Amino acid sequence: QVQLVESGGGLVQAGGSLRLSCAASGRTFTGYAMGWFRQAPGKEREFVAVISWSGVSTRYADSVKGRFTISRDNAKNTVYLQMNSLKLEDTAVYYCTTGTTLYQLGDAWGQGTQVTVSS
Repeated sequence: QVQLVESGGGLVQAGGSLRLSCAASGRTFTGYAMGWFRQAPGKEREFVAVISWSGVSTRYADSVKGRFTISRDNAKNTVYLQMNSLKLEDTAVYYCTTGTTLYQLGDAWGQGTQVTVSS
């Protein structure tokens, strides 16, 4: 079965940076987009960023544009989320996911990694 394992979360001060990783295994991910969602306490899960199989195409939520960068290493079946200039409102559990296109995600989910931004 598909397995997605996130890592890299933690506690960081506002303005700081973190890099999340998501390692995929269990089947081939050739051709699949990979992305990140997040869920803050009391809120619905929301889209953060997605990257195409080739890495050429990306898409970001308006709230993270210019601060977050998604990338991938297909040789390692791993997707990354570099998060800079973190804000208090970025505090959430971050989930990795895969999908067939940049707009069709969610065929598999990781267990999530907590990101907490403090003032």
